[in-house]
Amino acid sequence: MKEKKDTRVVVGMSGGVDSSVTALLLKQQGYDVVGVFMKNWDDTDEFGVCTATDDFNDVVRVCNQLDIPYYAVNFEKQYWDKVFTYFLDEYKAGRTPNPDVMCNKEIKFHAFLEHALSLGADYLATGHYARVRKIGDQYEMLRGVDENKDQTYFLNQLSQDVLAKVLFPLGDLPKKEVREIAKQHNLATATKKDSTGICFIGERNFKDFLSQYLPAQPGRMQTLNGVVKGQHDGLMYYTIGQRQGLGIGGAGEPWFVVGKNVEDNILYVEQGFHNDCLYSDGLIATNLNWVSNQPLTEEVKCTAKFRYRQKDSGVTVRPTGDDKVTVVFDEAERAITPGQAVVFYQGDVCLGGGTIDEIIKNQKPLHYVG
Repeated sequence: MKEKKDTRVVVGMSGGVDSSVTALLLKQQGYDVVGVFMKNWDDTDEFGVCTATDDFNDVVRVCNQLDIPYYAVNFEKQYWDKVFTYFLDEYKAGRTPNPDVMCNKEIKFHAFLEHALSLGADYLATGHYARVRKIGDQYEMLRGVDENKDQTYFLNQLSQDVLAKVLFPLGDLPKKEVREIAKQHNLATATKKDSTGICFIGERNFKDFLSQYLPAQPGRMQTLNGVVKGQHDGLMYYTIGQRQGLGIGGAGEPWFVVGKNVEDNILYVEQGFHNDCLYSDGLIATNLNWVSNQPLTEEVKCTAKFRYRQKDSGVTVRPTGDDKVTVVFDEAERAITPGQAVVFYQGDVCLGGGTIDEIIKNQKPLHYVG
């Protein structure tokens, strides 16, 4: 087995505090650390300023502080082909995609991992809040100890081959401690604000951004009984359970999006946060990945998340096809959204996940969702 000083770890550095501390910790542990900045999107703004340039400058500052080499790699084409095209296709289909999951699967832990290995890396490390545990010949992916920062939801598509080559040094740390470590070592990114939202949209208005790539098709906004309540701006701008931006006034409880009819371009709305139309008792998921690499062959009881930072919900998962499972909820769930990820857990162990394809109510697909 190699000594740490002879073990090369490529750190995916974003210019943020998490990846900066990741590089610092690995350097302190004695590894041969190399920082690599990924450019996935041409985000030049209307003034010709590219925010990625600022982020790369922060990477340079931190790498110089740590006395480690650094590089930049451009994955814009791969990102467009594998992530952004998928993002647009899902919106065209009336669904709400999760590009972070796809980015991790196709770019960070596929294209980028291959690039790291080509640089002679033994491991790729990132600033994700997750943990890897080896038991015999198998690798398990566990939640990060900081419940508020755990990112296994976005990592549900990782495989055994990937986990064998990945380090998550922040998995055992609370975010607060990560900030403190950065401050103690005067890292250039110690007080930098965390980035939020979808990377290629950034601080821009979501509607304005999406309209540059997909033509908006306004249509009817109505109740399930056919009462017209107004006009929507385009189905792609709305998601199940959404309250904001409907423009429906009047007395009574607020209105919420409960479904979409893509074929007829209708947005369905109903009144009340707890309206029965927002609740379902199951779903069908596809595009499955089991972290163990062992497909599900029999029914299993576990917990699931249907969105990030949601509390776990009890479910029963039943295999119903080659790449399909039916998930039955212990209790009715609100605003389950096609296109989003469903991720399965046994305690702290992330079993894997898939894409929510259909919503089930009373053992039938909901005809007004999707």
